[in-house]
Parts: sequence; structure tokens; C-alpha cells
Amino acid sequence: MAQKPKKAEKDSRLSLTREGILEAALELADRDGIEKLTMRRLAEHLGSAPMSMYYHIPSKDRLIDAMVESVFARIRTPPEELPWKPAIRVRFQSARAVLTRHWWAPPLMESRRLPGPENLRHHNAVIGCFRRAGFSLELCAHAYAVLDSYLYGFAFEEASLPSQSDGGMQDIGGSMMDELRNGGFEHLAELAGELVLKPGYSFGDSFEFGLDLILDGLERAMRNEVRRR
Repeated sequence: MAQKPKKAEKDSRLSLTREGILEAALELADRDGIEKLTMRRLAEHLGSAPMSMYYHIPSKDRLIDAMVESVFARIRTPPEELPWKPAIRVRFQSARAVLTRHWWAPPLMESRRLPGPENLRHHNAVIGCFRRAGFSLELCAHAYAVLDSYLYGFAFEEASLPSQSDGGMQDIGGSMMDELRNGGFEHLAELAGELVLKPGYSFGDSFEFGLDLILDGLERAMRNEVRRR
């Protein structure tokens, strides 16, 4: 016969909500990374018992599913009233801003075995944007694959770089400059010394440049496709 939960455990369980647990999990992941997020640490952060967490979310895997859903929900879908290129740009600018805040998320965004409704709604909206513009199914698949690979790859690399705000890039670059110059790596030394280590440089500025290249290439591909029909 199952034992009744103790009063303290029951009170703790009832004081929690799924939304509160999820927001706390996002806060911890944003601060420490997804690898350090455990149900026990999350319970301690909320001042609750670990078993009380499982009443609302049955496992860490389901918690991560919900976190990914929440990230998708914060990204704007392409506005249907805009032409496809500016509409897709809205989506990718929004996605980059969200993934900058939730820097741990890129490796998880397309890996969930049980994608939720926000995930599916988001993918459907992006595909619909391409289809309304006249993309064939094949070109639509290429566009989605290339654009999202660029988005997640850029976000992952940007999150992995030393922080520019605390001088991390300058410290690493400065310690390496003599080695680069003396070791025959003159092109790396030139790039670092004349651009990357200069005040005002931002790796993130390359995002819009790369997005333009891809969108322009897709536009050419769509025009070529229309001419062949």
C-alpha cells in the first residue's frame, strides 16, 4: 500500500508550478550551462524537495524538452504580411537574440525526440514562408538546412568565444601575437593585430553579413528554379 506523502513534502509540491520550475531551470541553465543543471540543484534553487519536482515534470529529459519548447516560443516566426526575405530576416534576428540569452540551447534545438507544439509550430511557419514565396519542396529543404545550420553554428561559436567585455579576447590575442609573428603565421597575426584586437571589433557583426550571403544565394536559386519550370 502506497504511503501518503509527508505534510512538508505535500506542501512543497503544491507550492510549485510547472511554469515556475521551468523559469527557474532556464535561469540556472543561462547562468551555469545545461550540463550542470540537475533536478536536485533545481529543487535547491527553488527551496523545495527533489521529489516534489517530479510531481510536475517526471524527468530531466522531459524538463529539457520543456526548456527547448520555451526557447522556441520566444523566437518570432516569419511575419506572413512581409515578403519572404525580410520575413525570414525577422525570424533569424529574433532567433539570434534569444539564443544569445539561452546560449546553451543551440545543440538541443533540433535533437529532441518528442518535439512539442511550439517546436512544430515554429518549423511549420518557416516552411510556410518559403512555400508561399514559390520555393519548391527540394529548395525549401535546402534553405531550412543551410539557414539553421548557420544560425546554430554561429550561436554556438559566439557563445564559445572568450568574452570581449572582460578583455578575454585581448588577453589571449596579446599573449599569442609574438608567437604568431615569429612562427610564420603572418596572416593570423595581421587579422588579430589589425582587426580582432582593435577596440570596437565584434564577432557578432559577421552574423548579418553571412545571413545576407545565404538569403541572396537562395533568391538566385529560386529564380533559376522558376526559369527552369
